This record gives sequence, structure tokens and C-alpha cells, in this order.
Amino acid sequence: MKFADRIQKVDRRIIYGILALAVILPLVFRLGLKTYTTTPVEDLYRHIDAAAGKDDMAIIMDFTHDPGVLPELYPMDLAILRHCFQRNIKVFTISFLPQGAAIIQLALSEVKEDYPNIEANVDYCNFGFKPWSLKLPIMLGMGDDIAEAVETNSEGLKLENLPIMQNMKNYDNIQVVVEISGSSMGQFWVTYARAKFGVDVAVGLTAVMAADVYPFLQTGQFVGSLGGLKGAAEYEQLVDIFAMNNTEFSKKNARNMAWVEAQYKELPELAKLYKYNKARIGMDAQAIVHVLIILFIILGNIGYFLDQRAQKKKFVK
Repeated sequence: MKFADRIQKVDRRIIYGILALAVILPLVFRLGLKTYTTTPVEDLYRHIDAAAGKDDMAIIMDFTHDPGVLPELYPMDLAILRHCFQRNIKVFTISFLPQGAAIIQLALSEVKEDYPNIEANVDYCNFGFKPWSLKLPIMLGMGDDIAEAVETNSEGLKLENLPIMQNMKNYDNIQVVVEISGSSMGQFWVTYARAKFGVDVAVGLTAVMAADVYPFLQTGQFVGSLGGLKGAAEYEQLVDIFAMNNTEFSKKNARNMAWVEAQYKELPELAKLYKYNKARIGMDAQAIVHVLIILFIILGNIGYFLDQRAQKKKFVK
């Protein structure tokens, strides 16, 4: 059998088997491929980090996603929470989806176990699940008084009585609202909270939606974004090389791979935990699979054109 025939008649089970290995092996044996950060991710990190150590500033994390998109979005949840806990940034978490409330609890418990000094209702406050029908009233109400608009946290405690609220009044005390979303893309926050009160908004999205936010980034309606697993991997890296060393963000250093690799050599054991490297490990597998698919497409086309040329020669004869 000729080469052209062979590469066009490869058993599909062989192809699927190779792809399966390309996914599994990098997940088991980490390759450690380099991660290059991009401007939207760097801007979001820098914006959040500006609230470090400030008692009168916090960020809001809106968990508008369900378990179906956890592989892409959950690493973002963990990375942002770890950044905040490491750098002493106050966090408010909320979800307008019932499934999101459970994800908040899971993410907080995973990160908090590595930061025993972080206290609920002091360093962070989980507003829990709020019905979607109340999203707009709460969103607008927080522009005047957060405690009055949200009323209670996930435990049913009045916000006005919580220590974290002592220096918190309204959006003037919110550094940025970050919506981690599988669908809504932060549109409510931009349309109402940003337009009326001027609060900064950023988003974390699945990869297929990442391109949709570029117009919002260009106009400044979003101050940053995380696009899919790649965005999560970039944010993980920024947390490792800056937050874990309690150093100020520098775009020059973030893009200097020699400097980045030097920081990795001095990372504490905490940063090496699997849960804080999920996105980068996933990107290793994704990168290998993408290369394989491109290779298969090239080989398939080579086989096709060789076969066509052979057919033409046969016809001419």
C-alpha cells in the first residue's frame, strides 16, 4: 500500500488512542510548558492587587457558573481567592445561581484550608445565593448601601453587624467586580453598576466566549478578563511569581521568562499544590493535543494531494 493510501486509511481507533494518551500523559506527568501572560489578565491582576492591605476596599466575585464549566472556570475561582488571601485583600462572594452557591463554598473551603488565619466575615464574606429576580435590585442597591441591599450573608447573619463591613459602604469601597461566568459575560454589571456608579468590572469566561469581550476591553468597560483555561493558567502564574512573594506587579518582569523561571525556583510548597496548578497542567495537555490535531490535518492533506496527483497520472496514461 502506498504512503498516501496508508495515511488516509489509518484506523480511527488508533487516532483516538493517540489523542487519549496525549491528554492523559501530560496530566499525570507534568510537562511544565511555559506560560506567557497577556494584557487582559495582567490588567485584572494589577487591578485586584491595588486593594492589597486596604481595610476600606474589597472586591466582589460573582460566581455565575455551574458545574458544567468547572474545568475552565474553577481554576480562576481558586486563583483569584488565593491572590486575595495571600495579599490581604477583602473579598465578597455572591451567586445568583443556586449551583453557584455550592461552588463558592467549595472554592472557599479549598483555599481557606491553606490560610488558617483568614477569618469568615472578617477577611471575606460569602453573601451566598440570591435569587436571579433580585439581581438588579441588589446590584443597584449596592451603589447606595451594600449591607442594606444584600441584607444577610450565607449564614443568615446581618451584614451591618459583621466586622468586615465596618469600613464598607457602597461601590466606592469596591475595587472591582469580577464575574466568573459561563454565559452572561458581565453584561448586567456593565449596564447597571458600571454605567450608573462607575464601579470597575472584569470577567472570567470560557474560551469560546473570550473573543466577545474584546470590544468591552477596548472601550474600558471591562478592566480585565480571563479567557478560558489559558487565562486561568496566566493568572495562576502571576499569583505564584508576585503574590506568593508579596511583591508588586511589574509587566516587565511578568514577561521576562528568565525572571519568571527564577521566581519559580523559590516558590513555597503551598504554590506547588495540584489545586493551584490545575490550569497550567490542563494547558500542557491542551497544547499537546492541539499540536497533534494540526499534525493529523497536515498529514491528511498531504495524503489527499498525493492521491489526487496519482489519480491524475493514472488518468493521463
